[in-house]
Amino acid sequence: MSKTEVVVYENPDLLAAAAAARLVTRIVDVQAAKGSASVVLTGGGTGIAILRELRDSSARDAIDWSRLDVYWGDERFVPADSDDRNEKQAREALLDHVPLDPKRVHAMAPSDGEFGDDVDAAAAAYAEILAANDAAFDIMLLGLGGEGHTASIFPDSPAVHEKERSVVAVRDCPKPPPTRISLTLPAIRRAQDIWLVTGGDAKADAVAQALAGAGEVEIPVAGARGSRRTLWLLDRGSASKLTKVYQPPTG
Repeated sequence: MSKTEVVVYENPDLLAAAAAARLVTRIVDVQAAKGSASVVLTGGGTGIAILRELRDSSARDAIDWSRLDVYWGDERFVPADSDDRNEKQAREALLDHVPLDPKRVHAMAPSDGEFGDDVDAAAAAYAEILAANDAAFDIMLLGLGGEGHTASIFPDSPAVHEKERSVVAVRDCPKPPPTRISLTLPAIRRAQDIWLVTGGDAKADAVAQALAGAGEVEIPVAGARGSRRTLWLLDRGSASKLTKVYQPPTG
């Protein structure tokens, strides 16, 4: 049965360091159990900070990087060399510094890639990649916005209402850049473990509403639930509106 856990750390730096350490442990455990592991990365300040922490940690050597598949939960549909791309940020923070198998790094297409500016074709192609790899992800990292979006699924948007497709094109996002590609909530919920990682007072209302049982149409992050576990990793600011006090584990 799926369970939800919340861990609150004192500040954003400790949050990123602890999440990186947890990620090493979980990947190693999955690889030991079944030979390979898959992880879905997220962008944003906290998501990229976790990757930097992992890059700079000697613990990263415990991971067999050749047996790791890497995916993304969403991507900004911009040129490949744009600093807005989650893929570029992730490569600079970690991926270019570890011995990954390039064939197991599954990036979403850029706007100057093989599909040109056809974001629908790019989204459909990523859905085909997921289907070909039977991608039921082991660990999915997700962030959230102050209004409750996660990946690029915004409140009461076409993407949050999608029930059939695993990947969709997203247009007219309320924050730039306006055009994106995103996994849908049904695809997200195929993940074994979902880790929702965020920091800052601006996220506190959305965190509290999601954990209080808000509907996913109004607060999309409330619909991000792992099939095995949903783990919220927060700092004091993002947890400041919670009515229950959570503490990090001592051992």
